[in-house]
Amino acid sequence: MQIAIVAAGFTPGEADELRRAMAAWKRKGNLEKYHGKIIDGMLERNYTREFAEQIFEQIKGFGEYGFPESHAASFAKLAYASSWLKCHEPAIFLAALLNSQPMGFYPPSQLVQDAKRHGVQVLPIDVTQSDWEASLEALPGQPPPHGQPAVRLGLSLVRGLGEAAARRIEAARAAGPFDNVDVLARRAQLERRDLEALAAANALATLAGHRRDALWQAVAAAPERDLLAAAPIDEPEKPALGAPSEADDILADYDTTGLTLNRHPVALLRPALRAQRLSSAAELRDRSDGRLARACGIVTARQMPGTAKGVMFMTLEDETGCVNVIVRPELLARQRRETLDSRLLAVSGVWQVVSDVRHLVAQHFEDLTPLLGGLRTSSREFH
Repeated sequence: MQIAIVAAGFTPGEADELRRAMAAWKRKGNLEKYHGKIIDGMLERNYTREFAEQIFEQIKGFGEYGFPESHAASFAKLAYASSWLKCHEPAIFLAALLNSQPMGFYPPSQLVQDAKRHGVQVLPIDVTQSDWEASLEALPGQPPPHGQPAVRLGLSLVRGLGEAAARRIEAARAAGPFDNVDVLARRAQLERRDLEALAAANALATLAGHRRDALWQAVAAAPERDLLAAAPIDEPEKPALGAPSEADDILADYDTTGLTLNRHPVALLRPALRAQRLSSAAELRDRSDGRLARACGIVTARQMPGTAKGVMFMTLEDETGCVNVIVRPELLARQRRETLDSRLLAVSGVWQVVSDVRHLVAQHFEDLTPLLGGLRTSSREFH
């Protein structure tokens, strides 16, 4: 880019366009259109045509080999640094990734599940503790595993809660603790939709108990507006509201924050899956190469790289980890709906182990999505 600017008179914007063309010229063939501008620009600056042609050929060569090589080096450095952080500072790594969302790769649910499996303590969203972003938190009297702090989930995960409201909660909390939901609503100037979003996400648990009690108190604490603002309120006695079941809590967690700190949803289905002889990711880990295997999990990723010759790679997640699945083109053609539409997928195939790399080569799919009920899940789709 610097050569194009200095030797050929390119503007910084034109040089950046040249850089983009260098990255893709083998695929799109659009680098040649810069040939005339580079040659003419260098001739105007008293370079010989022969030298200018040599420079252009070097630019083409760098675009073909040097450009991807330089990017590979940058990516390798990033991968190493990320791996080091994940290994030695997993709590910091998790908090940083959560605060960088949306990233287009792993959603918060997968990041949290993986961190928990690696010993990171993750604390729930709580208006008495959480900031807008995820934060690190020491637990007095409870040394965290491996000397790591805990990660407190941030209010940014609460669907329906804006950053402005969250920042008001932070500021009000800094002035003193909240005694109850009424005090929270008044001091943080929260509207009904803010309080209902917090209650639904179980972020009021410290002040109001379980979700159902919290929602009742949130509605009661919301200030009336307009004509009803000055109307007297005859508050009825709060009914005895039963606590949600574990399954109801998990459904609500995913619906309001996209993740849960309760058991993984597949853990609740494990007895039914075991009855169908469907193994967990942990059980498959020790299976020997070439054996038939059956697995089931929530689909978290589907990828079909252009260089894979029609092969799709899928990732299934259960309560013990992930299973990587290879889908050959003929199976994709035969079971396209199950492959592309399932959210909970059972896979039968051959287990392959090569140099500690494990995957399941699929032979048949069964869509078990109805077992999830109303659970909202998502997957990364890179086709």
